[in-house]
Amino acid sequence: MKKQILYLFLLLIFGACKSDKNKQLPKIAIAGIAIESSTFSPAQSHIEAFHPITGDTIFSSYPFFSKEAENRKRAQWFPTLRGRSLPGGITTREAYEEMVTKTLEMLQENLPYDGLFFDIHGAMSVVGIDDPEGDFIERIRKVIGTKTIISTSMDLHGNVSKRLAHHSDLITCYRLAPHEDALESKKRAVDNLLNRLESGKGKPKYKAWIPIPILLPGEKTSTRIEPGKSLYAKVNPETKKDGVVDAAIWIGYAWADEPRNHAVVMVTGDDKKQVSKSAEYLAKSMWNVRHDFDFVAPTTTFEDALKKALESDKHPFMISDMGDNPTAGGAGDVTWTLTELLKQPEFKTENGPSLIYASIPGPDFVAKAIKIGIGGSISATAGAQIDNRFAPPVLLNGKITAIKHGDKHAQTEVVVKVGSINVIVTKKRKPYHNESDFTNLGLNPKDTNIVVVKIGYLVPDLYNMRGDWVMALTPGGVDQDLERLGHKRIKRPMFPLDKNMDTPDLSTRFIPLSHQ
Repeated sequence: MKKQILYLFLLLIFGACKSDKNKQLPKIAIAGIAIESSTFSPAQSHIEAFHPITGDTIFSSYPFFSKEAENRKRAQWFPTLRGRSLPGGITTREAYEEMVTKTLEMLQENLPYDGLFFDIHGAMSVVGIDDPEGDFIERIRKVIGTKTIISTSMDLHGNVSKRLAHHSDLITCYRLAPHEDALESKKRAVDNLLNRLESGKGKPKYKAWIPIPILLPGEKTSTRIEPGKSLYAKVNPETKKDGVVDAAIWIGYAWADEPRNHAVVMVTGDDKKQVSKSAEYLAKSMWNVRHDFDFVAPTTTFEDALKKALESDKHPFMISDMGDNPTAGGAGDVTWTLTELLKQPEFKTENGPSLIYASIPGPDFVAKAIKIGIGGSISATAGAQIDNRFAPPVLLNGKITAIKHGDKHAQTEVVVKVGSINVIVTKKRKPYHNESDFTNLGLNPKDTNIVVVKIGYLVPDLYNMRGDWVMALTPGGVDQDLERLGHKRIKRPMFPLDKNMDTPDLSTRFIPLSHQ
């Protein structure tokens, strides 16, 4: 009898082990193209701007996909293509089609999939295509079918069309601006996908989508200050409600002119009533504070900004050259601000107030500087090769103090000292966000009187080191004065372009599930 019991016990143990071994982990693909594209800039973004990577190299972009990470062990992963560009001008059709075609070919290789992690920005513009992200996901669906659960991760400055919402089963976006939670949000998209697959719950039953006719630049919607801080603080509590999987508020992207450019709220979940209630609550919360949005820092003309900086004893005094911000989609080579700086008598000699200007692209200038070498004198022009609408190429006469090769974005960086101004000239455009971006070039921004950066709101490193800060209303492809841009294709009425509009319909639109 004892032997029989032992035999049965061992049989059960063996059977369980065998069952576990035979249990198949879910098959999940990874894909995504990300860029923020200004249609008001003359620049175009080509394939090299995206630095596309394929296959297992994609894992290195996500700490939660390291070999030791738990999420890596919870599924069979099939990375296809990931392309990620600095914000810029409209993407060429050739670049878009090349990346999309490669993605679809790689997806075809390992069909079928249980899930797909779709990592996008949401503000890509492509020559000849409205709603590129909607087009991309629709073409993905034609390959992988409608059974596969797609979890979409986005920037809160992206745009969510009905088409994108339809083909996404799970969808989320960042909850902080600046985007300190970017990786956290991407991981949330992956976690949501894994949880729905492992639990057997599959696609959420309901997707609430509410368009909000508000179009504001990111510099007016930072979550560091009110009302953005309190508004976005309302999102996470809604995700804890029974029957809700996730909730999100998209600000939308202000510097493109397409019908999809506006704010959106989406909530996904299994309880129809709660999903709708949460979506309407968040949408109405945003609409109710629309008049309270304002720039995250004092905003003024460049002339006034410079006057304040020169009079201040708080260093470094940061000035945001906002109109040509490459991290919002500007060409990055508008010379207007630098031209104005070089006119100022205060900076004509080496003993003047110290100033760093970051930066201006000038490939020919860089090539000449390399030939001359560090310590030599140079006289050459830079900038305005792409966007010369506001000022021509700027002549820089000065001494070369640094040359650095190998930067991912700039490729080569040169520092030229003109009077008391250290001008950073790059082979290709680059945003300067970190203290190391400067110190690697022998510059110390903390000990500098004035630092002028082509940026909008300051990213954490610069924000933390600032003595004081103003944002200058300078010209460029991402002009903060939206009325000057001249939108023609967005849906109207739209706040704040239409000041006295009626309260819009902020009721829930239920989006059909991807297989419907």
